[in-house]
Amino acid sequence: MPPREYLFVFAQAHDEFRIPELQSISQLYGFTIGLSRYTDPLACEAAVKRPFMILELEEDTHAKLLASRCILIKSIYEFYAQGSTYDELHVANREVRSRWERYISDTSFKFTVIGYNHSLPQHWQRNVIESFSYMDFLGKIDMKDPDIVLGCFEEYENDRHPDGSRNINGVFRQVYFGRLVVEGTARRLIRTFDVKKREYFGNTSMEAEISLLMANQTQAGNTWKLIYDPFIGTGSMAYTTAYFGALVYGSDIDGRQMRGKGKTPGIIRAAAQYGVDSRIMDLCTFDVTHHPWRSGCLFDAIVTDPPYGVRAGAKRLGRKKAREDRQPPQIPRANPDEPYIPPTKPYEFSALVVDLPRGLLVFFLPTVTDSYEEVDILSSLCEGMELAANSLQDFGTWGRRLITIRKTVMNGYLPPTFDTLPCSSGEDDHVPAHKDFREKYFLGFKGGA
Repeated sequence: MPPREYLFVFAQAHDEFRIPELQSISQLYGFTIGLSRYTDPLACEAAVKRPFMILELEEDTHAKLLASRCILIKSIYEFYAQGSTYDELHVANREVRSRWERYISDTSFKFTVIGYNHSLPQHWQRNVIESFSYMDFLGKIDMKDPDIVLGCFEEYENDRHPDGSRNINGVFRQVYFGRLVVEGTARRLIRTFDVKKREYFGNTSMEAEISLLMANQTQAGNTWKLIYDPFIGTGSMAYTTAYFGALVYGSDIDGRQMRGKGKTPGIIRAAAQYGVDSRIMDLCTFDVTHHPWRSGCLFDAIVTDPPYGVRAGAKRLGRKKAREDRQPPQIPRANPDEPYIPPTKPYEFSALVVDLPRGLLVFFLPTVTDSYEEVDILSSLCEGMELAANSLQDFGTWGRRLITIRKTVMNGYLPPTFDTLPCSSGEDDHVPAHKDFREKYFLGFKGGA
């Protein structure tokens, strides 16, 4: 069956995350999404900043799968026509009569007319609906429970014009028309996982929408997938990946973050709130650079938000600076019942990125906007790894990039030493934009940083 075109209506948030999320979920369910209208990278970059995209799918079932998982989808329509005016739209709609003529005889229907960046008055909506009278639908109009919903979307430019003028009815950028296939149901999960309503959270807990987007990048989707967060903290990514069906294992160098106060660990309490506590396999305290894992394919994916030193700094075991006057520790200790707290030292973020375990890897990377280059990411890749997605959450002078790296080979490799340089380097003298990020952040990204 040849692919059909569908009109995707997106939430106007995190526009760079749209296509990676669609591709990740389509790969999870084993089908492809056509992007034939956006083969030009510049056209694609411009398109994702708008609320509508026309993509190809093989069947309605695929649209329903995407709408049930993709956080950024508001609705999906079978695409009929578009135009810069209604005259153009009606000409195009008549040419695809074969797509909608099966609904003419006895199908109840409902029309909706929606403006983007502009509120449409009732009389304008009524006139637009009446302009489709040539379709000759004979079924009854049913506003509550129709067999089909036909949607017309008018996309206007930003309503904040410099001269103070406002948008005018019908003077739009583009108008789209189609049949509703499915409303997006995944966005309601943002309220479900709202951090403010959570049983246990901290000052660095990831917001719900981003946690859900990260979970989708891991392709969590069944109970046989095992996903690991090496900087689990208060567990934001654990809850969303477990909700989608994965089994989750977490670790952190500071066990207090995972435990919280109380007999039951805080992460387990919050997981129980979402009904996924049985999917949290275990929580352990250790330094990721001194981890207990054997070499081999243990985890299906690794998802994490590494600390980069703004609200909480990254740490690893070791002393900040060796002191000659310090007595070596007594072994065995004088009082074996006294708890031993190992010393820690700062963990520079650019080194942390290189040290992350390899697999299907999803993590955030903070970068300085003016100095970022693509080689910053590519230089962190090792043999047998490829960059699957790179989406920017822009904060102005800096941003954080959701990086997805895919393992492409099943070869065995020796464990990393955690003291080496990146496995590959684009240019020997290149300094990545995320190096010394904490210092640059607190300097306001001034002084050539």
